[in-house]
Amino acid sequence: MALPYELLVGLRYTRAKKHNHFISFISLISMCGIALGVAALIVVLSVMNGFQTELRSRILAVVSHVEITGASGEMAGWEAVAKQAAEQPQVLAAAPFVQAQGMLAYGQSVRGAVVRGILPDLEDRVADFRTHMKNGRFDALQPDHFNIILGSELARALGVFIGDRVTLIAPQGVVTPAGVVPRLKTFHVVGLFEVGMYEYDSGLALIHLADAQRLYRMDDRVSGVRLKLDDLFVAPRVARSLAGKLDTHAFISDWTRSHANFFRAVQIEKNMMFIILSLIVAVAAFNIVSTLVMAVTDKQSDIAILRTLGASPASIMAVFIVQGALIGCIGLGLGVAGGVALALNVDVVVPFIERLLGTQFLAKEVYYISNLPSELQWSDVTTITGVAFLLALVATIYPSWRAARVNPAEALRYE
Repeated sequence: MALPYELLVGLRYTRAKKHNHFISFISLISMCGIALGVAALIVVLSVMNGFQTELRSRILAVVSHVEITGASGEMAGWEAVAKQAAEQPQVLAAAPFVQAQGMLAYGQSVRGAVVRGILPDLEDRVADFRTHMKNGRFDALQPDHFNIILGSELARALGVFIGDRVTLIAPQGVVTPAGVVPRLKTFHVVGLFEVGMYEYDSGLALIHLADAQRLYRMDDRVSGVRLKLDDLFVAPRVARSLAGKLDTHAFISDWTRSHANFFRAVQIEKNMMFIILSLIVAVAAFNIVSTLVMAVTDKQSDIAILRTLGASPASIMAVFIVQGALIGCIGLGLGVAGGVALALNVDVVVPFIERLLGTQFLAKEVYYISNLPSELQWSDVTTITGVAFLLALVATIYPSWRAARVNPAEALRYE
C-alpha cells in the first residue's frame, strides 16, 4: 500500500540537503534538547517516587496502618476490639499499646518524650522496630523489669548508652502533705532504635505494656489498638468500615490522616517538579519552531512547485507537521530510553559518579537516607511521553500554517 506523499516528502525534508547543514544542526539540537528534558523528567520523578516510598516505609515502621484509640484516651477490653477488627479481611494483625507523655532524665540532661507501652511479640506484627534496632535486643522488654528502648537521637541528647539507667517522670502526680509530687521510676536502657525519621528517633521511648500500665495507673486498660493491613492503601476504607462496626466508642485514624500534611507536601513537591521540568521539554520542543521556519524559507520553491502540481494548503501543512513530529518523536524516543535506563540503574550510576569524583552526594553523617532511591512508575513515563509529544506537535502548527500560505507566483518569481 503506497504511503501518502505528504508523509514521504516530510520524511525526506527531515534531512536537509548538503548545501544547508545549518538546518540539520538545528534539528539535531532540537532532538537532543527534547531527549535530555524527557530523560531528566523521568529520572527526577523516579527518584522522588523512591524517596516517597522510602519515607513512607520508615514512617510505617513506627506508625501503624490503622489506629483505634479510646474516646476518652483509654480503652477497656482491647482483646474484644482486636477480635472485631480482625473480622475485616484486610486486617493481618492487631496489637495493644499505651501512649503517654513523659520526661526522661539522666544526670543533668532532661528531655520530653512520647512513651509507648507495647507487647513485643504482638508489636512485631504491626511495626518494624526489630529491623531498626541499632543496639540491644527488642525482646529485652519484659514485664516488671522496667526496661526501656530509646530512639537513637533521644539517647544521644541524654548522653546514655546501653546499660545506663534513666529516670522517667510521669505527668500524673502523687498528692502528699507537701503537695503534688510527680511519679518517678528508674528504667534500664536495653536498646536503641533508629528508623531514620527525626521525629521518632528523637522523641519516642518504648517500654513494656505492663510497666506502662503500672506507671500511668491504667490497671488493665490501654490507650488503643494498632492494626496492620495487607495493603496500606486501603487503610482509609478499612477505617471507615470499622467506624460502623465496633461496639465501643473509639476514635479511628489511618496513616494517611495522621501524616496527611507530610504526604501532601511530598505530592505537591513532585507535581511542582513535573511542571518545572516540563518547561525544559517545552523550550526544547519549541526549538522545532525555528527549525521548521528556516526549513519553510529554504523550501519555498519546492512548496510552490507542489502547489502548482495541485497540492492543497492542508497537504503542505501536513508535510511540515510530519517533519516536526518526526524530530520530536526521535528526541522523545531517545529521552524515554535513556531516562528509563538511568532510572532503573540509579543505584549503580550514582555510586560510580561518587567514586569518580571522590565525594558523596548524601553523606551518612548529614542525611538519614544516604543513597538515591528510585522507583520507576510507568504511569509517569506515559504522562511524560504524552506531554512531550503534544508540545512537539503544537510547535509545528505555526511553521506549517506559514508554509501553507506561501504564494506560488511570489516564490517562483526569481527562480
